[in-house]
Amino acid sequence: MNKQYVDQVRKFNREYAKVLGRIDQEIYNQPFSLTEARVITEISTRGECTATEIRENLGIDRGYMSRMIHRLEEEHVILKKQALEDKRQFLLYLTEYGKKIYSELVEQAKQGVERMLHTIPERNLSRLTESMQTIESILLKKETVQPEVIIRPYQVGDIGYVAHLHGKLYKNTYNFGPLFEYYVMKGLSEFMMDHDGGELWVAEVNGDIAGSIAITRFDEKTAQLRWFVIDENYHGLGIGKKLMETAIQFSKDQEYQRIFLWTVNILNAARHLYGKYGFVLTEEKENDQWTGSRLTEERWDVELS
Repeated sequence: MNKQYVDQVRKFNREYAKVLGRIDQEIYNQPFSLTEARVITEISTRGECTATEIRENLGIDRGYMSRMIHRLEEEHVILKKQALEDKRQFLLYLTEYGKKIYSELVEQAKQGVERMLHTIPERNLSRLTESMQTIESILLKKETVQPEVIIRPYQVGDIGYVAHLHGKLYKNTYNFGPLFEYYVMKGLSEFMMDHDGGELWVAEVNGDIAGSIAITRFDEKTAQLRWFVIDENYHGLGIGKKLMETAIQFSKDQEYQRIFLWTVNILNAARHLYGKYGFVLTEEKENDQWTGSRLTEERWDVELS
């Protein structure tokens, strides 16, 4: 086992415990401890269960569990009934008062989590919950729920976000400057004014924009593929493949005979994808405007006929 994996999991566990610990301190600063609240939740969730089942599931000491059940009985939170199948077993249930306590615990927990999430941007909340689902599915060996990926034509308000995606990605990853963002925004503005023979699509993941691609008309027989970008937080979902196939199929439907695009030599993943779809490198030129170093712009072409 790679030591790096072990250290990373332990680090995550420490930080995660701190976050939830702050919430727990706010919620359970009352007559019922965190462990008692977990027992109450287990009884409510299971409907009927034995103390042994709860103890083994939550990892509670036998003696502590016995004292806790006795206290919750005295507080009229739970009641015990003898099992019909095995007279030696006693099933645990919440009383009406216990159900009220459970409802209050749930509401307080929701309020605590809402306070924690209040300052997190909406798009990051989607990433957070998807990551939680991934952790849960791997550790508990549950079937992973695949995020819903939708490719749709752009709508009012999308153009600005497409420009934002380009500016953020190329600045953070490749240290591109403001001239590149101007180049992107200028082209998008021209597209908005005249997109005859073209279309721009965005990829949505669970409702959040995660990427884009466009086809613009160069001449009657030639289309240009532009503004192909994928938010780095959504890699691995097959978004690039879906966007490329959408753009190529549109070009065929428009009866274009070829598509070309411009990229730069440092975008290895994108260049690999272009090659998979039949694009070939046809032209190169130097660029010293977008970053502090010299880049090589590349033209790639594919014949559709």
